[in-house]
Amino acid sequence: MSSTPLLKISSVETLYFDRIYALFGVSIEIAEGEIFTVLGPNGAGKTTLLRTIAGLLKDQPKKGEILFRGRRIDGWQPEAIARLGIVYVPEDRGLFKELTVHENLELGLWGRHDDGVAKDLDFVHGMFPILKERARQEAETLSGGEQQMLALGRAMLRRPRLLMLDEPSLGLAPRVAKTVYEALGTISRMGTTILLVEQNARLALGVARRGAILEAGRVVLEGTSEELTANEDVREVYLGVGITETAAKGFRLYRKRRRW
Repeated sequence: MSSTPLLKISSVETLYFDRIYALFGVSIEIAEGEIFTVLGPNGAGKTTLLRTIAGLLKDQPKKGEILFRGRRIDGWQPEAIARLGIVYVPEDRGLFKELTVHENLELGLWGRHDDGVAKDLDFVHGMFPILKERARQEAETLSGGEQQMLALGRAMLRRPRLLMLDEPSLGLAPRVAKTVYEALGTISRMGTTILLVEQNARLALGVARRGAILEAGRVVLEGTSEELTANEDVREVYLGVGITETAAKGFRLYRKRRRW
């Protein structure tokens, strides 16, 4: 990793109602151009982490620092953070469902007057040809997978330096999720940095270079995707291939205690 990461999160604490810790002392560094995944169970604080970075939680974080390209951004308004090139795609995809596919993509081009608009649209249509086919169709009539493609395509039209995705495979059929993740690989190879929150550890670790496990608002483990995949606790809890002792008839005797 370079000496100056693209995104550096240092000892961040985010609270709800000024008393309930959602994030407690979270520190993460993400290098430019890499895919970094954050894994963890429901309620671990994964979405809160993305919303904290994006400036969407008022008066948060309470403690710690968030630096983007060496510049401190915690406490900034979300509009100012977005102008830096940080694009957040929420779990619900944030589409205007009463608008057509084309109109949603046009919103991704809002304020752009550069010569690259046509090229970027061609890139999105090349990555997800179905969006060109459904250009006149209202977003609410798309399948879940098509809506995710539209949300991702619209985000790319903002030319993000950091693309933050919250559970992009949620509710998708395996074949469709594979298509979305192949697109993430393409986007990464073009130089876009991706911060990926997921519960599907297999998909996430298959595309990410590094990652972290978040539980109860704390980072309990961090490493390369290979290191996380080889970790016995990660394999058992998140990949479903851990070693759990069983009796001869298949009854589970105990679950190995995690080391974090």
